[in-house]
Amino acid sequence: MGDLVVVGVDGSAMSLAAVEAAATAAARRGAALRVVHAEAPIKPRLMVPDPASRALVQEAATHALAVAPGVAVTTNVVTGDVVHVLEAASQAADLIVVGSRGMGGIAGLLLGSTAVSLAARSHCPVMIVREKHRASADTGPVVLGVDGSRDSDEAVDVAFTEAALRRAELVAVHAWQPGKDPAGARPESAERMLVQATADRAVTHPDVTVRRDLVGGTEREVLLEASKTAQLLIVGARGRSGLAGLLLGSVSQDVMTHAHCPVITVRRTT
Repeated sequence: MGDLVVVGVDGSAMSLAAVEAAATAAARRGAALRVVHAEAPIKPRLMVPDPASRALVQEAATHALAVAPGVAVTTNVVTGDVVHVLEAASQAADLIVVGSRGMGGIAGLLLGSTAVSLAARSHCPVMIVREKHRASADTGPVVLGVDGSRDSDEAVDVAFTEAALRRAELVAVHAWQPGKDPAGARPESAERMLVQATADRAVTHPDVTVRRDLVGGTEREVLLEASKTAQLLIVGARGRSGLAGLLLGSVSQDVMTHAHCPVITVRRTT
């Protein structure tokens, strides 16, 4: 685990919700927090940050300190495309946090393009936060979606770490559909896959209570239902059903958009 949490801000109410979640995450880790804002240059050679941008990140930093007074907070205004800026920042981070839709969001769109693109390209886990998530941020279990994919396997480590940091129960969930499940046609095969996916980490994290749930239904339905009582939902960026060439799996996008709690997506980078 690294020693830096990065949060992307744009002045929207959702980005302030992201700041709150990022400050809390940094405090749990004993990590520093970096508040980052990306601005497009007015002219190609203009590289001096706009005063309004400086004020924006300073306001966000002040808000973060109100949430977590002991966290070391720095600010950074970078000229460039927001996804490229945050992707670069993710290389040095343990976690990067963004709002689900910022100032550029258009009514009717399900999720901001920044969140989707970043989740597909980030070098570290990405947490997506909405304003409505504030009330339930510290209650319930940490829920992990398990489907046996490479990204899902990477998400297991993140889920155990988050559960330990939050002192929360970890619920590993697998959605089982007869005739469609990659683990096999019998529920016993799916149960075995679910146990195998979490067994090693359970040994190395004896302080984390683990519950394994095999639930009938589609991944989307099962994970969204589980998110109603969770404080955090963790999924791989692309599961077994992900098609080559797609940046992000459809299930990941669905839960990022509709989950009742913050969502962390994890992408395998090796």
